[in-house]
Amino acid sequence: MASDNATASADLLFGEPPRITVTDPAAQTRLDEITHSPTVHSALLEGAEVAAALGGAYLQVVWDRDIAPHPMLDGVHADAAVPEWRWSTLAAVTCWSTVEDDGSRVLRHLERHEPGRIIHTLHAGTADDLGRPVPLTDHPATEWAAALVDADSSIPTGTRRLTAAYVPNVRPSRAWRGVRELAPLGRSDFDGVEPLLDALDETYPSWMRDVRLAEARLIAPSGYLTPHGPGQGASWDDDQEVFTEFNALTKGTGGTEITATQFAIRVQEHQQTAAELVRAALRSAGISPSTLGEQEPGAAAMTATEVADRQQASTRTRAKKALHWSAGLSAIAGALLDVDRLIAGGPGLAPGDRAVVESPPRSQPDPQTLAATAEMLHRAETASTETRVRMVHPDCDDDQVDAEVDRIRDESGVVDPDPAAILRDAAAGTSAPRPE
Repeated sequence: MASDNATASADLLFGEPPRITVTDPAAQTRLDEITHSPTVHSALLEGAEVAAALGGAYLQVVWDRDIAPHPMLDGVHADAAVPEWRWSTLAAVTCWSTVEDDGSRVLRHLERHEPGRIIHTLHAGTADDLGRPVPLTDHPATEWAAALVDADSSIPTGTRRLTAAYVPNVRPSRAWRGVRELAPLGRSDFDGVEPLLDALDETYPSWMRDVRLAEARLIAPSGYLTPHGPGQGASWDDDQEVFTEFNALTKGTGGTEITATQFAIRVQEHQQTAAELVRAALRSAGISPSTLGEQEPGAAAMTATEVADRQQASTRTRAKKALHWSAGLSAIAGALLDVDRLIAGGPGLAPGDRAVVESPPRSQPDPQTLAATAEMLHRAETASTETRVRMVHPDCDDDQVDAEVDRIRDESGVVDPDPAAILRDAAAGTSAPRPE
């Protein structure tokens, strides 16, 4: 249940990749080259799923010329980083990973992101102690950084923007709201839902126990058993067809009939209990049951409007989470372009410019409904051709909308009126045909 919830949250956010735009055309072209890739899309899906489970996720800028000629985005789990905040905004963060653990000594790689630089250090300690710094060359996993860092163990990034961003799942965090250093952290979708998940864990084993107990069993009198001698007990032969007649009044026989016993399986009771627990857990997480494919038995096919109505909770939750992801992606996109300028000579991003993140619509009315609405607006003369095109194609940008409007006018034979000709006709007392 928890896994399905986190996966559904990620699908709601990044079932379609977001569009990240900047004002500089050259920077936009370079940003599209970097971000329009399956690798970035899959990283966002993974980050959204991790954020739903852990309360948040980090994005960091990395680069490796052996893999790609431009910087890349990499995700860091929320429990593998130590953040530092300034007015609820990430000011610095130290990401850590264990590169070796032999039971007695633990080597940890620390990667600290600060404005203008990334500091790499290697520490030798124990399971519960960070330990002392050791040279980066002491382990192959960090040896690459030894040749790149300066005297302060840092690598310059060429930008004052932070090369890492934190994306909270949902705020505020109920558990840490009173702790200044932890209050900016996000809240997991499972926060407060643990008792419901525990109850669900009890329901399914009880259901399976009913299944085991409902196996058919036969109760046979002792006289039907085949004795194996004193002290050897007796056994029952399932394939035996003929039994020898015996005295039914013998003490301890318990009668002469074979009795079949089979308990009922409480399917409906267990199913209703599990379904209610699932609905309660999803309701607490802000997910509509229909998002996970839950549908009433015998329900007929629904229109797109009915589907949207049943998924209102998921839509509201997606909108809230999308705001957090838009802020994080906007910040990291600027750092991504600035680092690209340093390592690949890209255009970078102007200091005062910020990227704009647009999430694609999750669901749209079916084409028949859109066409009927556009036709009614056209007949009522309450919407222009451009407005109707934007309604039917909400994913198109301005250039695509303009091109579509021009094609529609060419096919319909509509010609834009000449203002000078209208004035001449008015002066001459004639009226020009009214434009569309």
